Amino acid sequence: MKRIILRAATALFVSLFAVSMSAQWVDDTPAFHSAPPAKGEKLPAILRPDQVTGSGVQYAYQRHAYTLAAKVDKTLYQQPCYCHCDKGHGHTSLRSCFESAHGANCGICLKETYYTYQQAKKGKTAAQIRQGIMSKDYENVNLETADQIQ
Repeated sequence: MKRIILRAATALFVSLFAVSMSAQWVDDTPAFHSAPPAKGEKLPAILRPDQVTGSGVQYAYQRHAYTLAAKVDKTLYQQPCYCHCDKGHGHTSLRSCFESAHGANCGICLKETYYTYQQAKKGKTAAQIRQGIMSKDYENVNLETADQIQ
């Protein structure tokens, strides 16, 4: 009887250990594209700043983000959005957030977009920018002064 209990306890321990170790390998990275859109691929338009409306749109940085998003749209296409809108809204990348007013109403989308734009201006590749986003470097963006970024 002790042998059966020992085997069961050992099996339970091994199972729990395996589950706990595999949990660290679960990839929680939101959806993104690993390459720019295919040549000739038609993507939905990024809204123009004057199209971004709603009661939550109160600050210049909210609309300004759309101006910058249009300038780096192929790079945004290759970035994940850590507000996890891929699950709730079916977005396929950070770019999707700016095809509607969603981007203007989400601090994560806004910060990631300003971060992407700044890094692209510095000559960083989409993959390098993605690494920075995955490391949460975008959290350092100050939205209160972001509308001054050119």
